[in-house]
Amino acid sequence: MGMWVGRGRKARRCYGFDEVALVPGSVTINPNEVDIHWEVGGIKFDIPLLAAAMDGVVDPKFAIAMGKLGGIAVMNLEGVYVRYENPYEIVEKIINTSADEATHILQTLYTEPIKKELITSRIKEIKSAGVPAVVSTIPQRAYELGKIAEDAGADILVVQSTVTTVRHISTEYETVDFTKLKKMLSIPIIVGNCVTYNTTLELMQTGIDGLLIGVGPGAACTTRGVLGIGVPQVTATADAAAARDFYYKQSGRYVPIITDGGMSTGGDICKAFASGADAAMVGSAFAKTHEAPGRGHHWGMATPHANLPRGTRIKVGSTGSLKQILFGPAVLDDGSQNLIGALRTSMGNCGAQNIREMQVTELIIAPAIKSEGKVFQQQQHVGMGK
Repeated sequence: MGMWVGRGRKARRCYGFDEVALVPGSVTINPNEVDIHWEVGGIKFDIPLLAAAMDGVVDPKFAIAMGKLGGIAVMNLEGVYVRYENPYEIVEKIINTSADEATHILQTLYTEPIKKELITSRIKEIKSAGVPAVVSTIPQRAYELGKIAEDAGADILVVQSTVTTVRHISTEYETVDFTKLKKMLSIPIIVGNCVTYNTTLELMQTGIDGLLIGVGPGAACTTRGVLGIGVPQVTATADAAAARDFYYKQSGRYVPIITDGGMSTGGDICKAFASGADAAMVGSAFAKTHEAPGRGHHWGMATPHANLPRGTRIKVGSTGSLKQILFGPAVLDDGSQNLIGALRTSMGNCGAQNIREMQVTELIIAPAIKSEGKVFQQQQHVGMGK
């Protein structure tokens, strides 16, 4: 299947969140009675949302707050919190620099070496609050930083890059062997990112415990513009879910997939689960919380890249507390608050008692879903017209 884009060349039609809608079920359920828990590596979490490993979003204090509310906040082991004794001075510099200078400042500040003792102290700070410590690293440093993190008491390691594959070719550095990494560490390992069926399947066959899905859709990410690569999230998630289900039938081992990026409202998150996700990783929505260290500013992990930045610093504003963003009450009309309430209500209306049932909700192609009947909202820039 596909559409001709030239002589002998076809391209597959893919879909993003704005192009699809969910069909209500023939049975509806009280939103308070749906089950939204999920598991990764045998660890159970009350809410299926992860805060992305971005320095404007997650510091140890945010990780503690998120953990106490039942979710996961991933701290970047290559961010400012493990490079500087006083990282908040550095965050202030990033926040206060001009838009024209932001990328250069980030590139400069992130040349400070990572300090192993700071990795240990930040993880212990999170653990001392009685919540899980979840941390991330790039594949090239997974062996080294993964071991340090595990020894410090980390509960889950996320190994994350723009595009992750099992078969990575390089003569400049040692490529990570995920099968070897799994044998080396005793904690669960989540790997990302990918967007295709075959790569999802190959990564799951290495023994990893979870997989991040998404290339380039994040609010602060410019990968799609810089590199021209990416697959819209509905299609990427559905393809990965198909690989997950095939692998489960083949092996008897269920590996959850986590849609990562491109979701700014409750509706987007609901569509991610209906596309097949087990959980969702969000950055900009949590960057808007009062607890986020970036105070309404947001930048990606690849933004400070020395040669080819694939992100930018953006201002999203501070609109509410973390609890308000997650559980309400919402005071904004744009779907950016009470994300868990939105998920529960959507599941109830679709007749899904749990996440697995939500994954098979009927999807329809609906290009008019955001504009149909919304002329006044669009004219007045309120609600869905913002």
